[in-house]
Amino acid sequence: MSAAEAQPVVTFTRTRPGGDRKSPTTEYSALLNTVRDAGLLRRSTTFYYLMFSGITLALGGVITGFILLGDSWFQLLMAAALGIVLTQYAFLAHEAAHRQIFASGKLNDVVGRTLANAFVGISYQWWMTKHSRHHANPNIVGKDPDIEPDFIIFQETDAAQKKGLYAWVLKRQGYLFFPALMLEGLNLHVHGFKTAFGRGKVQERWIEITMLTSRVGAYLAVLFLVLPLGMAFAFLGVQLAVFGVYMGAAFAPNHKGMPILPHDSKVDFLRRQVLTSRNIKGGWLMDTFMGGLNYQIEHHLFPNMPRPHLRKANEIAKEYCASHNIPFTETSLTQSYGIVIQYLNRVGLAAGGDPFDCPAAAQLGR
Repeated sequence: MSAAEAQPVVTFTRTRPGGDRKSPTTEYSALLNTVRDAGLLRRSTTFYYLMFSGITLALGGVITGFILLGDSWFQLLMAAALGIVLTQYAFLAHEAAHRQIFASGKLNDVVGRTLANAFVGISYQWWMTKHSRHHANPNIVGKDPDIEPDFIIFQETDAAQKKGLYAWVLKRQGYLFFPALMLEGLNLHVHGFKTAFGRGKVQERWIEITMLTSRVGAYLAVLFLVLPLGMAFAFLGVQLAVFGVYMGAAFAPNHKGMPILPHDSKVDFLRRQVLTSRNIKGGWLMDTFMGGLNYQIEHHLFPNMPRPHLRKANEIAKEYCASHNIPFTETSLTQSYGIVIQYLNRVGLAAGGDPFDCPAAAQLGR
């Protein structure tokens, strides 16, 4: 049997050609039913057991290397490796939060909370709250927390309000984005503690507090008891920097530089998720590097789909969108980073400007 003949035949429950905009719910349901009939929403628990075992084995290797190296600056290699391992644990926590691992929601929460708090050192509750809002309204002004103003500004209207030195920085924020991610690891830990000890509602608050404080306390105690003071700080800095850059490098390509929708936009679920998301091309190595986030469109369309099924869902979703005239964006990883940098620099150009300036006059240099 040829490779072409071996490919399964996909039959869509079709709406009329071009997409029936009068029935967007039926339009998405047709795609969902196709994916479900293909068995792509079934759990792949064995895959996650193997992933967890592989990552934990890697963690064991880092710990062994840490012990054997002792007082050596080669420990910084262990620090970088630990940053990578912790990011892989974060990917698993993210998938547990989406109910991708187990059929039981409670078991997913237990695993996700343990991985996020006790292994990675970030608050599961903080992540769930923020990420759920993002999934419901990706790139929608005033609804998606991922495009709210921070050190990096994602909207020109927000950038235009910044003056002085900050405005100068914003005009170059695209180039500063990846260097700034070296502080993102620390930022994630701080958000975790602020959430756990904050006044807002936190499910399993004391479990989160216990896990976070135990994890961070034990980690710092080992570093500063085993290594000389300067080396301990260097180890911590490298680990946090690698963790932050890796997390940012995996999440940033997914929506940055894609269309931003107004607060009151009336875009149906299917188009809202596809038009604001970007996929990253690549094989199994890219799947591992990005924890499945390279299939961002499929992840947003089917958030509880296990990682191993996203590749096949990509083939179905891409064909479906083409048949319904819905733009489907895929780029390479390096192209996506270039798009992100250019987009952030373009947004930053609005900083320090007068919102009443005439755009035509500005273009003519008047």
